[in-house]
Amino acid sequence: MPSFTKSHEITHRAFSPNQNPDSAWQPLWEELPHMERNALEELKAHLMATNDEFRKMADEHSELKKQLVAIESLPHLTYEQELEETRLKKRKLRLKDQMEAMMTQYRSQVA
Repeated sequence: MPSFTKSHEITHRAFSPNQNPDSAWQPLWEELPHMERNALEELKAHLMATNDEFRKMADEHSELKKQLVAIESLPHLTYEQELEETRLKKRKLRLKDQMEAMMTQYRSQVA
């Protein structure tokens, strides 16, 4: 494996300066009004505190995010690493969808 100095390092990705790999699961809610975002954050916090399944999914989502950051920080990916990256992204997206479905279901039951 070639060794690169920091000044000559080539990466295969561009990172958003706003990305925080240590943050918990958080969908993109920029389009929602401020009040709606607050309500969703409160619902997410409530489910994290009261629902084991939701909390486990959120924890796994966060772990997958960390694994993806590690893979994406590599200067070059092998074929196997690219496959793993794709697998992690798909799993992470499935978890996000499941969590959002749980939030929607909870909101409809409470309303």
